[in-house]
Amino acid sequence: MRLFFRLLYTSVLTAAAIAPGHAQTVPTAQGSAPRAVLVLGDSLSAEYGIKRGTGWVPLLSERISQQYPKYKVVNASISGDTTSGGVARLPALLRQHAPAVVMLELGSNDALRGLSLTMTEQNLRNMAQAARQADADVVIVGMQIPPNYGRDYTQRFAQLFPTVAKDEKARLVPFLMEGIATNRAMFQADGIHPNEDAQPQLLDNVWPALRPLLN
Repeated sequence: MRLFFRLLYTSVLTAAAIAPGHAQTVPTAQGSAPRAVLVLGDSLSAEYGIKRGTGWVPLLSERISQQYPKYKVVNASISGDTTSGGVARLPALLRQHAPAVVMLELGSNDALRGLSLTMTEQNLRNMAQAARQADADVVIVGMQIPPNYGRDYTQRFAQLFPTVAKDEKARLVPFLMEGIATNRAMFQADGIHPNEDAQPQLLDNVWPALRPLLN
């Protein structure tokens, strides 16, 4: 796992330069009024540095279209985004898409900028609560950070995802990078962002938490 963390803290802002401006509805099977799975994330979900259509979110759309055609995937991920950005953007997305499920893949940029983890936790809670008030189920995608910020900060960051998921009755992906974090071949040249080969594993990591919510 040290391999994944080695350079992570040095380039937290590099992905922001290519942030997309609008949520993208990932194509799915034809059907009447499909229900939305909204992915609200950062560069790890926004296909940073890889060919469009190869990221774990488009792969998720393909799987859902095959197995659960009543659903569509809306990717509202922006490279470099934080939980504060997610809090600001979520209300309009809920009104626009009326999602059945909201997947929250945010928080890493908060920690890598040294922001208050109390604020990060509260932002995640606010997003989970807003999604539930809009009658959406919630999936919280957990992440980890390098030890450069100290053992206490690192452990607190890792723990806030399961804590919020438990308190807010959300489903949890324990660690998005599980199974690839120590494999250099699964990362782009920056040593930070997963490459195309890693995307199926990311999908498999989130699928167990999401699948029970699709019916």
